Amino acid sequence: MSYLEDLFSVAGKTALVTGGASGIGRMVATALAQGGAHVMIASRKLEACQATAEAINGLGAAGRAEAFAGDVGSEEGVAALVEAVRARTERLGILVNNAGLTWGERYESFPYHAWARVMNVNVTGLFHLTRELTPLLAAAASDDDPARVVNLGSVMGTQPIADGAYSYTASKAAVHHITRTLAIELSGRRITVNAFAPGPFQSKMTAFATGTDEKAARVGARVPLGRIGVPDDIAGATLYLCSRAGSYVTGAILPIDGGQSVQHGMSLFKD
Repeated sequence: MSYLEDLFSVAGKTALVTGGASGIGRMVATALAQGGAHVMIASRKLEACQATAEAINGLGAAGRAEAFAGDVGSEEGVAALVEAVRARTERLGILVNNAGLTWGERYESFPYHAWARVMNVNVTGLFHLTRELTPLLAAAASDDDPARVVNLGSVMGTQPIADGAYSYTASKAAVHHITRTLAIELSGRRITVNAFAPGPFQSKMTAFATGTDEKAARVGARVPLGRIGVPDDIAGATLYLCSRAGSYVTGAILPIDGGQSVQHGMSLFKD
């Protein structure tokens, strides 16, 4: 194995990716399997998970994927998901908390219940799943190779952007903060905790804005680097944080947004 292969390899690691059937979760799961990991994909839609796992295994990757149903939107759902993971492994090297919901509505009519529904999945479920799986993460951890938790935040949790998704943007800011909190909490157990803060990517969640090439180009034109994200952007970040290359990084909120997190539109002295 070459130096670069060794540095960025996740071979032999066992990973769980929630919401891994589509979108960024699928990009993460594919990257981990390509890097040699055994990837468990869980989401509410079992058939979609199975189709994704089959597609990943059809790539001839160094690792493999398996699928099962899982819902982090309730206490019972988290408990069932934890039991499903425990039935399959005693050591969890990587946990990717990707499952998420959004809700769009104009300010004047944004519904009360949209807060609980979004927060339950994006924040509460993320925290409790991580807590319940901490013993399995600790069992896989060492000084030289910590276990990894990667949470899915958003540029909308970094910048004061709502676009009608008020509970979503607040939830992602909470994800960023709990990421930093857990990075300290779990450091003594040799578990790193980091978050992605993606900008626009093509996914079911953003299909209303990026579902066609024309729409994607329109959104990309607002990004400083002039395009929306692609799967390799997620793959590179995933392999970095989850391999030996990222073993000394914890508490980081990694922007994968083409410069949107530093985009401000202000000028003090120039026209």
